[in-house]
Amino acid sequence: MMELRKTLAGRIALTAVATVILLLLALPIVVILVTSFSNNAFASFPPETWTLNWYKALFADGSKWPAALSLSALVAALSTVFSLVIGVTAATALVRSELPLRSAVFALVLGPLVIPQIVTALGLFLLFEPAAMLGSPIAIALGHTVLASPIAVLILIATLRGIDERLEDAAASMGAGRLTIARKITFPLAAPGMIAAAIFSFITSFDEFYISQFLSSVDTVTLPVQVYNSLTFEIDPSVTAVSAILIAFAILALGLVALVRWLGSGRQDSLLSVENTVGVANPGGEAV
Repeated sequence: MMELRKTLAGRIALTAVATVILLLLALPIVVILVTSFSNNAFASFPPETWTLNWYKALFADGSKWPAALSLSALVAALSTVFSLVIGVTAATALVRSELPLRSAVFALVLGPLVIPQIVTALGLFLLFEPAAMLGSPIAIALGHTVLASPIAVLILIATLRGIDERLEDAAASMGAGRLTIARKITFPLAAPGMIAAAIFSFITSFDEFYISQFLSSVDTVTLPVQVYNSLTFEIDPSVTAVSAILIAFAILALGLVALVRWLGSGRQDSLLSVENTVGVANPGGEAV
């Protein structure tokens, strides 16, 4: 492979192969986006005529999509908060402390990513059904947290490992307490990672189907479940419009993550200066 890259023909071949792979990956997305503007009720491609009717139908009177969208947004917001609390706590314990059986704890935290989602969904159903919590947004959010929190933990572990511990040691040597160090050193530097963890947790919850299907009720249907119902039990061209909106949302979220990481890339370098570190505590040892 290295020899292939050194030649002009090799570089051209690798570029061509990579371009073809990217086009194959992007082609279904392009088809969905174009089809969402088709005037055909059977979602034909390419469209014979162009229209915005399916986007208008999403918010028409009697439409089920606004309720499903608002419920998914509420559940995803709650799940994001729960995942960040668990993520910050677990990542700090795994990176900044001498935790006994660290490997076992790390494997336990990441366990939900290995277990099939339908098995997790069934277990959550058996947990919440006796408590009469099926259909509760809190129950669905807690269920989504099982899948979203490991992702937040992974992102925050990588973030904390990328923070120079000399900054925290310098602040501690000047008398700053743990809360002061966390508030003025660790959390500001970890902010880009925390925002990225929040975004990915939100996306994971917003797009989760199996847990939502097991824990939802007739009156509480999330957006992925509503998409499934529309594709299974009826012919609703509005599904293409919903899919296009979800694709745009995912692209926007990934762009926001990239922007946050770019804006926060220079924060650690700025805090490495002596002036910023000295400002954490006064010479007498009392945190300010």
